[in-house]
Amino acid sequence: MSELIYEGKAKKIFSTDHSDQVKVFYKDSLTAFNALKKGTFENKGSINCEITCLIFEYLKKHGIPTHLIRKLNENEILVQKVQIIPLEVVVRNVLAGSTAKKFGKEEGTKLKAPLVEFYFKDDSLADPFISDDQILSFEFATATEIAALKKLALQANNHLQSVFAQCEIKLIDFKLEFGKNSKNEILLADEFTPDCARLWDLKTGEKLDKDRFRRDLGGIDLAYKDVLARLTKALK
Repeated sequence: MSELIYEGKAKKIFSTDHSDQVKVFYKDSLTAFNALKKGTFENKGSINCEITCLIFEYLKKHGIPTHLIRKLNENEILVQKVQIIPLEVVVRNVLAGSTAKKFGKEEGTKLKAPLVEFYFKDDSLADPFISDDQILSFEFATATEIAALKKLALQANNHLQSVFAQCEIKLIDFKLEFGKNSKNEILLADEFTPDCARLWDLKTGEKLDKDRFRRDLGGIDLAYKDVLARLTKALK
């Protein structure tokens, strides 16, 4: 019988009969600003579950290992159990949001090369930026693991930019999480959804991601459905 192991802002993790596998259930909840702003919309969980499956299967075909085993139902997937590395790996292709503001740059400024940043995964601390040296000092990852995370993130970025271009969507930035399985292999884990990526329509610049919720732009359900429809057409 499945037992709830962990519940986060957007997902629940359940045990299975196999010690090295767990089930991930995608909720309809929507949060921003470290859950200070909360909302929901119908079928968000199933939309994000399907988007994650499409993206993870696509990346796996292009040599990036993921924890995904298979989809179980509309809201639930079966995955390898991993120990999450406590780092959010953020890749930026275009400046947007707080990063653009931080450096006094206009939102939409394209970077000369993709920028990879690490953030310490801790909601109570608001997921602060963390340098490579700090990661090593606190032993959150080894130098070899840091290099592997950067390499995988940049490889994923290359492939994701390609598929989103097919969808006439510009991939602005995104967050990835990685974990280690029982064989100590580093796998892409968690999710890839409009919750954790900025996605702009290639022609109009319209935001198709969680910024619609953050900035009270409205139509977030339509934006997520649009992203899923475009990805389905490109990948199926």
